[in-house]
Amino acid sequence: MQHSLQVVQCWDDGVTTDGPLIEILQRYGAKATFNLNIGLHQKFRHAGWTYHNTQVQRFGISELQDVYAGFCIANHSFSHPHLEHLRSSDLFYEIHEGRDRLQQLFGQPIEGFAYPFGSHTSQLRQQVRQAGHIYARTTQMTSQPFPPEDPMAFHPTCHFLDPDFHQCYEQAKASGVFYFWGHSYEMTTSSMWEDFERKIRMISEDAASSWKDVVDLFALPNSSHVQSSCP
Repeated sequence: MQHSLQVVQCWDDGVTTDGPLIEILQRYGAKATFNLNIGLHQKFRHAGWTYHNTQVQRFGISELQDVYAGFCIANHSFSHPHLEHLRSSDLFYEIHEGRDRLQQLFGQPIEGFAYPFGSHTSQLRQQVRQAGHIYARTTQMTSQPFPPEDPMAFHPTCHFLDPDFHQCYEQAKASGVFYFWGHSYEMTTSSMWEDFERKIRMISEDAASSWKDVVDLFALPNSSHVQSSCP
């Protein structure tokens, strides 16, 4: 059966709540891309910040390969700064070093990028493109995410906690792509996790939809990219 809706998702920051999220994804055969800041991972797990009275932890660098095995990895910059405020040399380092270190660790081409804080400029987009990325995700929402006018400003359909998530999903069937994103640490209660699992199950059971990696979209007939490099 030919699927009419390509569904992609991505998750930022490499935090330990990605573990239970991945268990849900694997339970329903869902693909996802994880956007990592390799420079922020220490040898062992460490606390990063507090979100809604819940401590957020990053994985230890030695865990990353096992945790994200079988999933696509993308660059979220080396250390998650406001890239638009950096001088050229530091900007180059954040983009290129972030990509190179991830490629060395995971042994897969790193073709996607997610702008820290979602902010981007023409200079940023040019640097990201020149570093070898095929697309770069913003946090600006759009009803027609694909094909993007500029792959270096690829706007998702919605955030996974958008109250109109299901409406956005159904409306996306007209354009053929549904792209949602988020941070797994945003789920701070059991009911939020249960709701997320229902969303993943709903999409997986929809005969009109199929899970793809974000980079897979650029292997569609109207794209010059030929083959996904993700597992």
